[in-house]
Amino acid sequence: MSARYVSGPQMARLLGDVPSERPVYAALARAVRGLVQDGRLAPRTRLPAERDLAAALGVSRTTVTAAYDRLRAERYVESRQGAGSWTALPPAGVSVTGPRPAGGVFAPGRGPGDAAFLDLGCAAPAAPAVFDGAVAAAVAELPRHSAGPGYEPAGLESLREAVAAGYAARGVPTRADQIVVTSGAQQAFTLLIHTLVEPGDAVLVERPTYPHALGALRRRGARLVPVGVNGGWDVELLAGSMRQAPVRMAYTVPDFHNPTGLLMPDGDRAALVDAARRADAFLVADETFADLGHDTGAPRVPPLAAHDRGGRVISVGSASKLMWGGLRIGWIRTTAPLARRLVLAREPFDMASPVLEQLIVRELLASVDDVREQRARELTRSRDALAGALREHLPGWEFRVPEGGLSLWARMPAPVATRLAETAERHGVRVVPGPAFGADGVLEDYVRLSFVLPPEALRTAAERLAGAHREVEAAPAARPLPAYV
Repeated sequence: MSARYVSGPQMARLLGDVPSERPVYAALARAVRGLVQDGRLAPRTRLPAERDLAAALGVSRTTVTAAYDRLRAERYVESRQGAGSWTALPPAGVSVTGPRPAGGVFAPGRGPGDAAFLDLGCAAPAAPAVFDGAVAAAVAELPRHSAGPGYEPAGLESLREAVAAGYAARGVPTRADQIVVTSGAQQAFTLLIHTLVEPGDAVLVERPTYPHALGALRRRGARLVPVGVNGGWDVELLAGSMRQAPVRMAYTVPDFHNPTGLLMPDGDRAALVDAARRADAFLVADETFADLGHDTGAPRVPPLAAHDRGGRVISVGSASKLMWGGLRIGWIRTTAPLARRLVLAREPFDMASPVLEQLIVRELLASVDDVREQRARELTRSRDALAGALREHLPGWEFRVPEGGLSLWARMPAPVATRLAETAERHGVRVVPGPAFGADGVLEDYVRLSFVLPPEALRTAAERLAGAHREVEAAPAARPLPAYV
């Protein structure tokens, strides 16, 4: 059994107010089940003793005992004499949610020519208005570089200087030799884990989180330690998980989190960096969405690295979301010694990123304020259109309107995300079901809906999605096969 555990006071904080419904034990069981289903309470987490949880909640021990009994009957809790109780997930055959999704975040076989199909699964906008000018300037600059071999393993110095200047402008002094340019943020993260993580090492991940980060960690053979962030970052739980595992690395998306859209407060950032220091763990901050705030006049929260004094925080950035995904240019900000290690480690992958694309990104970074303004205007219109359409056509769904990012994280009344995604495809709209963003089969009552399409297309998509949801609601629930003994 896992060594992870929650205390009575921690569990009480996660549960919030004591349920007022009657009977109280049933409401308490439902609340705990919800924590497991939406990922805030990891499977195989040891629960507080009945007496301790009763004291923390101010209810009778009999109430907690009855709640645990119900959860055991539902297969969300397992117990063993002398070892206590811990969270679990029902076996796949017991679930009414249907099969796991076959696809990922990107839809194969769908392209720009398939105009009738509306893809809310791919959170990547088209190129900004200044793109053509940046390409022309980069092409004009290219002859200055073509006389050489074209291999710059750390990246073009002019681009590294531009990226470093961006960090300095946000309060994090950075030199060009602390930047490594990569072929996208995904390569950056893969390069980091191959350099810093050995098979079997524990790596803390958020639940939900970016699916391809989970895939890279699984391929490396890392042991995943998920911590729920659906309701925001609970730094005490994060710190406890780092300490209990113990973890070699923690991966976080602090800026307009993918997929929830949450923005980590500055105080939590400082506490998280301190927790990583005390756990002797690297903290990888995925800043892919950091420039996608919807109100460009709002004060920006400093990067995680602003709280780092010992090279503990490693920042990953990308041009894919703000600029254009087709550029495939990302970067890593770290210490100069680790940057040199990463440059050597990338040789088996691709040796260097394309020069022309780096020049284009450098030109775009010179106009980054204009690009941010354009993105904010477009995304705000589309976000509000999608939110309004969901309220009209799917009033039972719950979601926060994010202050930045590219998607809504919507919770449905029942855990049917996988079946909904499959049905929605037949209705001409694509969404990504919640389990794609988790490490352990939870989040079946969530879907991620990107809002990079124009407002009218998003309103049509919401209508189609409502039709698909009605079809799923009307379908009989899947029944588990009988056991053979």
